[in-house]
Amino acid sequence: MALLPDHLLAGHKAFMSGRYRTEEQRYRELARAGQEPETLVIACCDSRAAPETIFDAAPGELFVIRNVANLMPPYSPDGEYHATSAALEFAVQALKVKHIVVLGHGRCGGIKAALDPESKPLSPGDFIGKWMSMVEAPAKIVRGNELMTAGERQTALERISIRFSLANLRSFPCVSILEGKGRLTLHGAWFDISTGELWAMDPETGDFQRPVIDIPDPDPAA
Repeated sequence: MALLPDHLLAGHKAFMSGRYRTEEQRYRELARAGQEPETLVIACCDSRAAPETIFDAAPGELFVIRNVANLMPPYSPDGEYHATSAALEFAVQALKVKHIVVLGHGRCGGIKAALDPESKPLSPGDFIGKWMSMVEAPAKIVRGNELMTAGERQTALERISIRFSLANLRSFPCVSILEGKGRLTLHGAWFDISTGELWAMDPETGDFQRPVIDIPDPDPAA
């Protein structure tokens, strides 16, 4: 039996002959000096919404936490296991990131499950159900809006959950204190898998809008 799936080995071979070769010095410097990313991204584990790809990030540029539906749980120092909170603590306290971005995306499976009252547990542990119960209150309100289509309800809860996670981030003392001192900035963003569009949350109103960016037209001669 192969040690790894063939497509992963082929991908690593391409990485070594491509990106690693062109950025070898950067990788070696990161290994020697350690990482100093300025931005933490809390993203979904959906394979279609990788932050490093969406933001075309260089090695060492982003510190990324990925979980189901890019949720940030509230501050709960109860002695239990808290992977997302532990990663947040490291990013803020040790790496001293300057920005935290909660990155949601369209067609999120976790959000879809939260909106489906008939959704069945995938296992006796129902880990997904427990995790998504964090947004049950807004999900119930959105679910009951019959004036919206299913797609509109999905997008609405995807964006509401981003604001929900930003509020939970501020329940962490290390976040709220640094934000109050102007040393840490929180952002919300939503990525459309189908079109590639990125929507950013206005920190004052909570509305999502597309940032104005110049995207060059394809070269007709190419």
